[in-house]
Amino acid sequence: MLLRQILHPDCVKVPVENRNKEKVITELIDLLDAKGFFTNRNAVLDAVLTRERIQSTGIGAGMAIPHGKSGDVKELVMAVGIAAEPIEFESIDGKPVKVILLLVSPTTQTGLHIQALAAISRSLMKEEFKTKLENAASPEEVYELFSESEEE
Repeated sequence: MLLRQILHPDCVKVPVENRNKEKVITELIDLLDAKGFFTNRNAVLDAVLTRERIQSTGIGAGMAIPHGKSGDVKELVMAVGIAAEPIEFESIDGKPVKVILLLVSPTTQTGLHIQALAAISRSLMKEEFKTKLENAASPEEVYELFSESEEE
């Protein structure tokens, strides 16, 4: 799975405007909704927030991967937000996050959803990639990082 196939350059926000976990997730949902990826924005937002309430998707080391599945998502898509200042996310390591990678998919694409989560995790295991992502200054830079990382 190539993440650049599900990440569109205009679905990256640097920096995110909000400093609250739910508001940042909503901000990224709105980026995807503006591109027409949903048939019902509120249902998709509810799916992601419901998943988040079950267990925080703050995976540690300043990273979070909020995600969800909904019948109101047309195709597997991703949005990325980089915070200027770390945001409290109830992460497993107790530390705030700077990088938020939102993933949403149709309920019928469980396999692809899991593959995308695995691809994100593999990317974040590369320390150089993670550092560059945290320090990205523009949406274009974030998109290029994903493209370059997948070409290696």
